[in-house]
Amino acid sequence: MQTYTLSGIQSMLGLSRAVVTGLVAAGFVTPSRGKRREYRFSFQDVVLLRTAYSLQAAKIPAGRIVRSLKRLKASLPSELPLTGLRITAVGSDVAVREGNRQWAAESGQLLMDFEVKPAQGSVEVLSGMVPDDRLASARAAFELGLSLEDDAPAEAEQAYRESIRIAPEFVDPYLNLGVLLIEAGRASDAVTLCRQALKAGLSEPLLYFNLGVAYEDLGDTGQALDCYATCIRLAPDMADAHYNAARLHEQLGHATQAIRLYSEYRRLQR
Repeated sequence: MQTYTLSGIQSMLGLSRAVVTGLVAAGFVTPSRGKRREYRFSFQDVVLLRTAYSLQAAKIPAGRIVRSLKRLKASLPSELPLTGLRITAVGSDVAVREGNRQWAAESGQLLMDFEVKPAQGSVEVLSGMVPDDRLASARAAFELGLSLEDDAPAEAEQAYRESIRIAPEFVDPYLNLGVLLIEAGRASDAVTLCRQALKAGLSEPLLYFNLGVAYEDLGDTGQALDCYATCIRLAPDMADAHYNAARLHEQLGHATQAIRLYSEYRRLQR
């Protein structure tokens, strides 16, 4: 079965690394791991990522999205049928149409219509143009960083830092570079970067999640817990933040907090 890399998903769907990893962290998709522990996404994951992102943007509760999409994922074919698939809201249900057949994936309050069509073996998604020239330049540097991550991480770092220099309010390069630095064992640099983003007025939950991971790597459990708590406050449905915080509380002997957070993590994974 064909699988897709994280970079391939980003290019195919026009989603940032931050968005994709955020949806993985929230439990919308569960990609496998390759030989180097990299994410490998199936065709079903491709469809579900775009679906989850659209529904999340429509302010649908994450738990309801997860229940619907888990049922949908189980029913999707391993390859896109020639007739294509249309996934749409019908009343309060998620409806899936294949040719002349239509079925309900799961009940839920849904607000958006969108379509998945074959386009030379991949999923075709149209993305909007960035009207501001400065942001367009920052986006170009960001996309360059994306293309360099796997084979030239040092050059990818330079591209992300150039994107940040051009548009300090553009959050995606901070998020991607933060993960890149953490994976390279440069936790101190990741903390500096995340603090720079927060000083610029950004308040993305994944910034606090990355910061928490970086502080963990530095052995600063207190700061890590503070970051995970802020992440949970901003994004109550981010399952991985609950899990990481629960694990740290367990290590510290805080049984009550650990049990509460583990319970919430399990609820979000249903």
